[in-house]
Amino acid sequence: MPEVRKRKWGKLVALGVVLAVLVPLGYLWATSLVPGQYNPADMGYADYGGGTHSMGHMDHMGGMSVADLTGPKTGTPDVNVTLVARKQKYQLASGETVDGYTVNGTSPGPLIRAKVGDVVQVTFVNESVPDGATLHWHGIDVPNAEDGVAGVTQDAVPVGGKFVYRFKAEQAGTYWYHSHQVSSDEVKGGLFGPIVIAPATPGEVVATIHTYDGKRTINGRTGSARVNLPAGTPARVRVINTDNTVLRVGLLGSSYKVVAVDGHDVHGPTLTTAAYALPAGGRVDLEAAVPADGLRLVAGASSLSLGIAPKGTDPPSGDLPGDTVDLLKYGTPAPLGFDPSKATRNFEYRIGRTAGFLDGKPGLWWTINGHKFPDVPMFMVAEGDVVRMKISNTSGQAHPMHLHGHHVVVLSRNGVAATGSPWWTDTLEVGNKETYEIAFVADNPGLWMDHCHNLPHATEGLMTHLMYEGVTTPYRVGGHSKNQPE
Repeated sequence: MPEVRKRKWGKLVALGVVLAVLVPLGYLWATSLVPGQYNPADMGYADYGGGTHSMGHMDHMGGMSVADLTGPKTGTPDVNVTLVARKQKYQLASGETVDGYTVNGTSPGPLIRAKVGDVVQVTFVNESVPDGATLHWHGIDVPNAEDGVAGVTQDAVPVGGKFVYRFKAEQAGTYWYHSHQVSSDEVKGGLFGPIVIAPATPGEVVATIHTYDGKRTINGRTGSARVNLPAGTPARVRVINTDNTVLRVGLLGSSYKVVAVDGHDVHGPTLTTAAYALPAGGRVDLEAAVPADGLRLVAGASSLSLGIAPKGTDPPSGDLPGDTVDLLKYGTPAPLGFDPSKATRNFEYRIGRTAGFLDGKPGLWWTINGHKFPDVPMFMVAEGDVVRMKISNTSGQAHPMHLHGHHVVVLSRNGVAATGSPWWTDTLEVGNKETYEIAFVADNPGLWMDHCHNLPHATEGLMTHLMYEGVTTPYRVGGHSKNQPE
């Protein structure tokens, strides 16, 4: 072959190799792009879990709007508060300065207190949060319009705007509120606070754990703090994990009971000294009588703690034990109120990870059932369905999975059936190479986020929805309202 022809042939081969690489990459890049505005009710593909359905995934004509699924519209509220969000520099309770977000000038924001049966009204004002903000009532199964998810149940509240949330407090327990607009930034920066649905008691201690600029705090204070309680007082310590990772917590100085998880009482709790693994977003109530030498709540390392002791007493120090409370067998069985074996929908939620593009950006991205966001399953249900879901994780990292608007009960972990108290939860830590079976009744119509509460993971694609058939939403992610729910 003449030299000129060889060179031409070599160039053609090289061009072919380049095209063989670039064309598929270009296709993958183009198909990964997320529209600048989209309807969250139409994202991904419908998964009916083997159940029947009366309409197609995108056939929403004549449906029920999430905007109409509100709490009580009339009547004088029993609890009426105004919360003002600001972007500002502020001081932690221990004195360090943070440049972030506040609620009514502080972070954590003020404790909201309600009783079961109360109508709660919260007027949320965005004074200066530039990207807009909302309030999501984490763990409270509010009506859908009150859920506070930008682009799904409302538009983000712009600077100078306000939004009024109204809901009836139905379930006693420990909860928290936080922004669900650009939440990976706004929650991290301090736009959150606690809410307790129960009368205040002399021995109640609320411990909200959060990390600001690398400094982990309890109630906005680094290091050690204390609460004075007389010996013999029944102390109920309500612990809230607002961070993005699981946190081992527990009481030193006495054995204690785990009396509630994610706002649900544990049936037949027994005394333990083991640590409790608290997922990101999760809550746990610990109970013990204050001994003469006091108690100490430890959050992770002993350097972060809260003493609970008689005045003048130095509560015990030390580290948490190595063993961990296992809710699969803790407590005693009790009726669930429904039969999971009669499920009308059966879903799989398989968490994985793959290399590729997401919205045009290369990287390692989370997948759901082998699909990258936004081409993820939309779990479709009808009101009254009994739902079973198998959540498996082979992604290499743990994920605290949070379903809005519902509490689920854990049936098994890695094939081992639950034998203790019904393990009701709204934020479930699913470790790498773990598989959980959960169940719940679809009794709260709407369009509900179902995502990882390690909030950066949600921004990287670990987010989908549970959708009731016939539900529509007038809101859009992106667009002129600049809604960014994660």
